[in-house]
Amino acid sequence: MNNKTLKILVSCCFTAFLGSCASNKKAVNKSIESNLNTSIYKNQFTGLLIVNASTKDTLYATNSSKYFTPASNTKIFTLYTALKTLPKKIPALRYVEKNDTLYFEGTGDPSFLHPYLKDSTVFYFLKKHKNLAFNLSNFQDTRFGPGWAWEDYDSGFSPERSSFPIYGNVASISKTFPSQIIPHYFKDSLLFISNNRNRDQEHNRFYVDEYRTDTLTVPFKTANKTVLHLLENVLNKPITLSNKTPTSETSTLYGIEADSLYIQLMQESDNFIAEQLLLLSASEISDTLNSKIAISYALDSLLPNLPQQPRWVDGSGLSRYNLFTPQSMVYVLDRLYNDVPQERLFKIFPAGGVSGTIKNWYTGNPEPYIYAKSGSLGNNYCLSGYLLTKSGKVLIFSFMNNHFRTPTSQVKKQMEALFEEIRDTY
Repeated sequence: MNNKTLKILVSCCFTAFLGSCASNKKAVNKSIESNLNTSIYKNQFTGLLIVNASTKDTLYATNSSKYFTPASNTKIFTLYTALKTLPKKIPALRYVEKNDTLYFEGTGDPSFLHPYLKDSTVFYFLKKHKNLAFNLSNFQDTRFGPGWAWEDYDSGFSPERSSFPIYGNVASISKTFPSQIIPHYFKDSLLFISNNRNRDQEHNRFYVDEYRTDTLTVPFKTANKTVLHLLENVLNKPITLSNKTPTSETSTLYGIEADSLYIQLMQESDNFIAEQLLLLSASEISDTLNSKIAISYALDSLLPNLPQQPRWVDGSGLSRYNLFTPQSMVYVLDRLYNDVPQERLFKIFPAGGVSGTIKNWYTGNPEPYIYAKSGSLGNNYCLSGYLLTKSGKVLIFSFMNNHFRTPTSQVKKQMEALFEEIRDTY
């Protein structure tokens, strides 16, 4: 076979391959269109973008430049910001040792005495110092995020934000505990009586029905004196409340592995971790803990080329003020895919049928094929992440559904059917 014949043969094979790919893409597009044209989508707002992770080709797009309420899909932006600003181990404290006193302040690290994270680095560090001066003035933010529902103040998914979280800023109440409430500091503030709220709005007085048998998690108010007394109680020593840390150069105490927080953030959709990660990022950028600092830095310095500028107001997505487009979601997911090794990235994200908030959905056959973050608020459901096809392709997608009145389970079933079709045929 001469070179000319070989070139013609290769050209013919390549042309046939491209034709096959185009035909396959057309078939998948037709299938997606058929799915989206069903009645369930008629009376809601839907946006979808699917992109090939390797070629960057768009497989499908509809309303991808429109703004949606993202709910917990906001945490994808929080994750990216944290990965870009925080070291492998979380900065747990800033401190200065002067004369015989340790002056210290929080960084926003949520792990101190957290009921699930169980990191003891800060506890043993503070325990070994005799004289402690505690500065809480570096927190210059509101305890709740913009647009959060005021009536959620006593709900376990909405703890207050703070510079030095302790016990995850929640009280755990159960009749099976020896003291019935953790932290024990609140034992005299617990009443086993029926009440339409779990806590007074302006006071740390807690209520639980006397017939309740499960554990109740209730946020507590994080006033400076409350945090000080909680810390004194657990360290069993007096602590001075200071207005500032000495101006001499501060040192940093590092604690828990950052990925431990990222996994809790993404798989459990932990709102508290999300908010504290933004504060941690702010503490790396400046000496002030304010989530706006981290958000502005992310948008201006880390993500200046986003397809559409989002309205981004908190770390968790609890606020309905947040507005993001599928294109912007896919843009950040693509950055994550390029910057983080796939094995590590997929350990952080929930896996369909296996872990996190999609444990009961998008089940693999037999291996997981969806690694994605869900986002749910009343009448809204979004899912953004990565889809693995049987042919070995990795697709990046953002599927956003807003303002529906049908049960969320029906929306999920329709989405699942679409994803399975793409997995099996593309």
